[in-house]
Amino acid sequence: MNARTRTLIAAALVLGIASGPAVAHAAPAPNPAPLSSARVAPVISTPPDAAALEKAIAGLGPEHGDATAALVRVGGKSGAWQGSSGVADVRTGRAALEQGRFRAGSVTKTFTSAVVLQLAAEGRLDLNRPVRQYLPGTVPEGYGTVTVRQLLNHTSGIPAADGPGNGFEEQWEHRFDVTDPHDQVANAFAKKSEFTPGTSQHYLNINYTVLGVLIERVTGTSYEEAVARRILKPLGLRQTSFPARTQTKIHGPHNRGYQATVGADGSRELRDVTEWNSSDRWAAGDIISTTADLERFTIALFAGRIVPRAQLEEMFTVPAVKDFVSGKDAALTAGMSKIVLPDGTVAWGKTGGRHGCNTAIGGTRDLSRTLVYSVNATDAKGQDMNKVALGIVIAAFAKRASPQGA
Repeated sequence: MNARTRTLIAAALVLGIASGPAVAHAAPAPNPAPLSSARVAPVISTPPDAAALEKAIAGLGPEHGDATAALVRVGGKSGAWQGSSGVADVRTGRAALEQGRFRAGSVTKTFTSAVVLQLAAEGRLDLNRPVRQYLPGTVPEGYGTVTVRQLLNHTSGIPAADGPGNGFEEQWEHRFDVTDPHDQVANAFAKKSEFTPGTSQHYLNINYTVLGVLIERVTGTSYEEAVARRILKPLGLRQTSFPARTQTKIHGPHNRGYQATVGADGSRELRDVTEWNSSDRWAAGDIISTTADLERFTIALFAGRIVPRAQLEEMFTVPAVKDFVSGKDAALTAGMSKIVLPDGTVAWGKTGGRHGCNTAIGGTRDLSRTLVYSVNATDAKGQDMNKVALGIVIAAFAKRASPQGA
């Protein structure tokens, strides 16, 4: 695959995003519920390319330039593949834990969106109604026309709340700060709108922070409890949780995350960023999970077992507006994004990034191919997509030639 193709894939994903041989094994394909009774050809009909996937995650560890570990699960109707590589801890060289927990970052938004769409299906929310009607004491008159749908698909025009800065060192100094989401909402609403609601798309966490507050108001319970009752418990996602507001550790088995920095002598150093308070992300990005749980969630979501199909369409509908930053066509939906690969394959999903870890969930809409990965990237919040993650995506969605006679 040439450099231009890799660049196109990376650009599409960024819009939404002891070292040794890979340890991998094949697994039976899941059997998701069909999308319809009609017989249609699967988008991807060949098994995952095990050799390409093993190559994509080979050699990870402290000396690797982009990642210390990776956990991958590829599924679909034609077969499945699981693999892990790298180290759980650079000090001990202990092998990466395939079932380790990790911060999934903005993948949280897909869970948040699913709960909002459930409430809409129940008639407790109207996506076309202004959010202010549900949160009269929270949303000021100046944002009175912003609808629930515009929060979901990032077309609200609400600006980002102030934070400690975009640079790693600034964020590192504030890594144990405890943030109240209501303060973030008030801070954002005190500013001027970026654009007229519904006329552009700007991917910002504040939209989902407001949705978290909305969920609490409508359900009468905490955001975390609402997600647990409606998604985690029914699906049996026992390794998925939300950290307490003051929690900085990942409880349970996990691979440690690192950020590459420059030492005083100019040499490359790996700073352990595993312990971090993520309360500033809340309903927009603080979920903790495993690849197994996220795969189960993805399959159930796409199959219509979490959100009723009428409301599920919101997750596969891109608004006909331009991106506020790039000026290109919008790519984000309600909790996910659309990715068109160079060969024309359309995938849907969500990426997430926290210092020390990049995560993604997604697949083709017909579930003929699904992908979940967690990559312990050494520059997880960098502007460009992590090279290991990019290699995983390319390998996971590759269409192999069918064997002769098949």
